[in-house]
Amino acid sequence: MAFFSNGYSVLMLVSVMVSSFMVASAGNFYQDFDLTWGDHRAKIFKQGQLLSLSLDKISGSGFQSKREYLFGRIDMQLKLVAGNSAGTVTAYYLSSQGPTHDEIDFEFLGNLSGDPYILHTNVFAQGKGNKEQQFYLWFDPTRNFHTYSIIWNPQQIIFLVDNTPIRVFKNAESVGVPFPKSQPMRIYSSLWNADDWATRGGLVKTDWTKAPFTAYYRNFNATACAWSAGSSSCSPTSSSAFSDSAWQNHGLDANSRRRLRWVQKYFMIYNYCADLKRFPQGFPPECRRSRFL
Repeated sequence: MAFFSNGYSVLMLVSVMVSSFMVASAGNFYQDFDLTWGDHRAKIFKQGQLLSLSLDKISGSGFQSKREYLFGRIDMQLKLVAGNSAGTVTAYYLSSQGPTHDEIDFEFLGNLSGDPYILHTNVFAQGKGNKEQQFYLWFDPTRNFHTYSIIWNPQQIIFLVDNTPIRVFKNAESVGVPFPKSQPMRIYSSLWNADDWATRGGLVKTDWTKAPFTAYYRNFNATACAWSAGSSSCSPTSSSAFSDSAWQNHGLDANSRRRLRWVQKYFMIYNYCADLKRFPQGFPPECRRSRFL
């Protein structure tokens, strides 16, 4: 698995970035989420500390948060489908509803045993997406739990894996690019079959003899503004975490920017801001504003 080697020793030398507004307490899946589809394929157990989604030939499964959030930090630990996961997609994302919805995506595209997962990221604003970046990971995401985080504020969106930033999407409204900042979003996750496109453009199909496929979730934490239905205001999920404005202005320090460059140099496999075939008449305007989009 050659993708583990490039730059791996570098990772061991960098310290863990700790967000200034991170809180240690984890959520409870019974209290924080609803199982929305898939019948018995979605399960909560261990007193609400563990959740699993499964996919078989009949159906996948999914869940969503009870609350909506507007800005903050969302953390979730996932252990992805092990073995031959080709054709499967584990989606973990924030989204509002409607034709002009906003959305912030992590999607994990399964692959044949021994090949790396592809981590697909995207941002939608006012119903428009097409802002994809894809990465390999520097570890096997099926062997242990790893933390996938989104920091979302009016200035930017930061995607993190185990507190390592992998992508920053900055607000570029000044050049006419919509940015998700006015619609509260729920947290969603689903495990489903997408073998018409997910693995090598649909060339590799799901091997149903390996079903059920199962992904696991734990240690959810939202240091975020929880939106109340029918209200024009929101309240923080942790008063101590919102004692100052750090959650609104949190960015990357010099060390975190170095780590971001390291990930993008060694593990990024697709960047829409570098796809000349897709944009022969010129890249989207936000691509000219930051190398970290």
